[in-house]
Amino acid sequence: MSYQTLQIQLSPGLAIIWMNRPELRNAMNDTMIAELTEAFEVAIEDDEIRAIVLAGTGAAFCAGADLNWMKAARGMSPQAAFEDSRKLATLLRTIHDSPKPVIARVHGPAFAGGIGLIAACDIAVGSLDAEFCISEVKLGLIPSIISPYVLARIGPAQARRWFLTAQVFGAGEAWRIGLLNEVCPGEQLDDTVNMLLGGIIQAAPNALREAKRLILDVTGQPIDEALADETTRRITELRSSPEGQEGIAAFFEKRKPAWQSNPGSA
Repeated sequence: MSYQTLQIQLSPGLAIIWMNRPELRNAMNDTMIAELTEAFEVAIEDDEIRAIVLAGTGAAFCAGADLNWMKAARGMSPQAAFEDSRKLATLLRTIHDSPKPVIARVHGPAFAGGIGLIAACDIAVGSLDAEFCISEVKLGLIPSIISPYVLARIGPAQARRWFLTAQVFGAGEAWRIGLLNEVCPGEQLDDTVNMLLGGIIQAAPNALREAKRLILDVTGQPIDEALADETTRRITELRSSPEGQEGIAAFFEKRKPAWQSNPGSA
């Protein structure tokens, strides 16, 4: 499948989705948002793909919204503007709710909506040259659509700091506040991503899906008898599942489980 704004790289068990508008620092317009949503949906539905990496070509990860697209949106009716903006919300939720792990490979600038993309991923790895800015208030706007994902990553105290000042911050600060999970020199970026992929690709496919569901379902829940019963039910079901039985058997028989294969590489 060909795209105007993306490049798709496939290797065993892995899909790498490259945002490919380097001349515009991978700024998002309506075409890129639609293509990203479709590319993620295709990767999610492909049983051969175990993990997804989101990356950017050129000198930037994603500079946010394409200014020409924003300029064109000024002439839209309120309903058309709502529907246009809603497409980004759909993309972010598609990434966030993916049953397959998603890693953001971040280098260079990641501004505004680009930070939303990072925050919607499960794991984010950034190079030391990466820089970040939640810049919307400088334009008289707010980071509304990305806010559920960014708040979940960095919390309200840090959101107050960076939403309200719209200042640029570096990879070290992004790691400190939880936007990035790993930081490394640029020349080690792919190796660091591949190290994480190595663990993911070797994990049981259904267990990965259920682990993601567990995080989403348990976060924020009161620790009570109902939660204890629910978490007990889930591990009981997985323990007795074919995949769980195979994993336990492989451990005791000192062999690889049936689902393991060579990991893909970024």
